[in-house]
Amino acid sequence: MGSDENVRTGRHCVFRIHVHLVFVTQYRYSVFTDRHLIRCEEIMRAVCEDFQAELVEFNGEANHVHLLVHFPPKVAVSRLVNSLKGVSSRRLRQEFPDLVRHYWRAQRLWSGSYFAGSVGGAPLSIVKQYIEQQNRPL
Repeated sequence: MGSDENVRTGRHCVFRIHVHLVFVTQYRYSVFTDRHLIRCEEIMRAVCEDFQAELVEFNGEANHVHLLVHFPPKVAVSRLVNSLKGVSSRRLRQEFPDLVRHYWRAQRLWSGSYFAGSVGGAPLSIVKQYIEQQNRPL
């Protein structure tokens, strides 16, 4: 485990926590072009750094984005998501006035919901089997 480059250490813990996030645009409008996604990645990378997290992978399509984030256990996923969506929405709408025309009523870029899935490590069946096979004292 010590040789794994994805393992990080904190003051009192050793961790490797990754989350797959998906954010969808409000009303699923197709608004993003490549230049929007490039800037969105830069913004989200900076937000992750503020949380001492790492944006491992980023990509998207015209109406949604996917992120793979490696984050410390002290960070709540909901707080990270709130900041990622809030900061990126505000900055993208400021920097790209063409995005604002799609959302003149809603005044927000992202849908209120999101997908978050834990990723990495062994499959759940293997972890369950490992726990079941522990030598319990009599």
